[in-house]
Amino acid sequence: MLIVNGYMYVEPSSVTEFVRDLQSLAVATRQRDGNLSYDAAVDDQLAGRLLIAERWRDQAALTAHLQATDTTAFVGRWGRAIRGEIFKYDALNERGLMDE
Repeated sequence: MLIVNGYMYVEPSSVTEFVRDLQSLAVATRQRDGNLSYDAAVDDQLAGRLLIAERWRDQAALTAHLQATDTTAFVGRWGRAIRGEIFKYDALNERGLMDE
């Protein structure tokens, strides 16, 4: 499993529009083969910072998402207006929170 996690930044005046557009993308993304979760939340409205959290079955599923028409269109609309600190992690030992 891959975990994608980090922060995305957008101009504070654009947060509402950005979130609305991202929510539309999220609806389709959650239906994609290999998507386990796809979430974003406004962390700091005044700073324009959103927390991004995704889980993917494998790299092939994530790559298919990143190359999907709606994803590339979203990046085309917002790419110059956003900045990200988003990282990808391999999860090799998944277990419950309270498990050792």
